[in-house]
Amino acid sequence: MKYTIFGESHGPAIGVVLEGVPAGLALDLDAIRFDLARRAPGKNALSTARKEADEPRVLSGVFEGRTTGAPLCAVIENTDTRSKDYSRTKDLARPGHADYPAHVRYGGFQDYRGGGHFSGRLTAPLVFAGGVAKQILAQKGVRVGAHISTIYGINDDALEDWESLCACAAKDFPVLSDEKGAEMREAISEAKNQQDSVGGAIECGVFGLPPGLGSPDFGGNAEGIFSQYLFAVPAVKAVAFGAGAAFALMRGSEANDPLYVDTDGSVRAEQNCAGGVNGGITNGMPLVFEVAMRPTPSIARQQFTVDLAKHENAVLELQGRHDPCVVHRAVPVIEAAAALAACELLGI
Repeated sequence: MKYTIFGESHGPAIGVVLEGVPAGLALDLDAIRFDLARRAPGKNALSTARKEADEPRVLSGVFEGRTTGAPLCAVIENTDTRSKDYSRTKDLARPGHADYPAHVRYGGFQDYRGGGHFSGRLTAPLVFAGGVAKQILAQKGVRVGAHISTIYGINDDALEDWESLCACAAKDFPVLSDEKGAEMREAISEAKNQQDSVGGAIECGVFGLPPGLGSPDFGGNAEGIFSQYLFAVPAVKAVAFGAGAAFALMRGSEANDPLYVDTDGSVRAEQNCAGGVNGGITNGMPLVFEVAMRPTPSIARQQFTVDLAKHENAVLELQGRHDPCVVHRAVPVIEAAAALAACELLGI
């Protein structure tokens, strides 16, 4: 199953085409709308003020409520664009954004408004695609969930099980510890008041994957497959599986996951430092990873840059509506990318 995302942040619509969707799936659009609402902007002071309904319209691939097996195409209209916010600075490359490399790659013909095709706005159709993938996975007993693991050095409780992540999904600020969540909110508000932004990380778990999926080689490696999907999400700058970078601080006796035979005869591990993968192959434990997300590059502070039209140094002062932190809105996006990756790993 492959997906193609199309559209731009300030174009008439954005959308996705999913090819290879199994026929006969009773598509639950309400479940997809729920995930889109979790990602949607304009809900509180911690997000951009841009308001979008994000109502998906299915153009093909679904008939009488079930998928047909033909390419599934869905579009989401852009209704609250303010393109004039970007006309004044269209030649000024925004530090941290893709403006300069996109200018070089596409010869200056890219849509600069709101970041065009590089905008986080394009994660809405990704969430739609991931919503379809989640429903396919559920038929096979595989579940995907995530939570904010850290924002600006403030850490949430560690992931424990699928049930705790289900409770997170119902929160407008998806953390396991509401006390830690309040501290994170305060840090975001403080950065916003100082015309700045903050980054953070998201921890995600895929539960129910059987052992033996993947390979040690390039192209089929389980961690490689997930990483490819995750790095396609704007703002993701690092991916770590299991203990991740903490492995560098451990001894083998701490890092190894002791094995045992469970009461049902399956082989399990006493801990999950490996994150559910050994040698590029799933080991039957939950596949757990964490992604680090950079601070939102669009900030109101004065920044130094270059004028791409004049090819000279310049100063940038941004206006418009921007997120002081994207991490809390990105949780369903990371779930979507993980669900699509899990489908590939399962050969769907």
